[in-house]
Amino acid sequence: MPLLLPVITLLLGATLPLAAGEFAVLKGEVEVARKELVTMVLYRAKRDEAQQKVVKDTANAVSAHLAKLKAPAGRSAQFKELKETWEAFKLTRETELVPAILAGEKEKAEKIAAGIQKVRLEKCYALMLELDK
Repeated sequence: MPLLLPVITLLLGATLPLAAGEFAVLKGEVEVARKELVTMVLYRAKRDEAQQKVVKDTANAVSAHLAKLKAPAGRSAQFKELKETWEAFKLTRETELVPAILAGEKEKAEKIAAGIQKVRLEKCYALMLELDK
């Protein structure tokens, strides 16, 4: 468990305050998806098929919501960057991070979570905050 503490800290890290608007709602959905992944990390019993489905479904909900949104006036570049960053985040989560967690590969999961995934998640938060202004 000690090796997972840095991963948990990163996954549960500080969050941005919610602004009022469409992207604040999206941010809330990202938070739910992150919480479900953290549950999988923390509790071995929650690495079953049911939790794997919840982890996948919550990430899919973010993607579906993002697909319905439109770029605010004058912010199409930021919106495009948000979509691309989320898609890369989700792909890495599904193809590398979750499999590492399920395989008990703590160091690999920690490296992924503390590396590129942390950067991408922070970028998504910053873009959602900017887009909701």
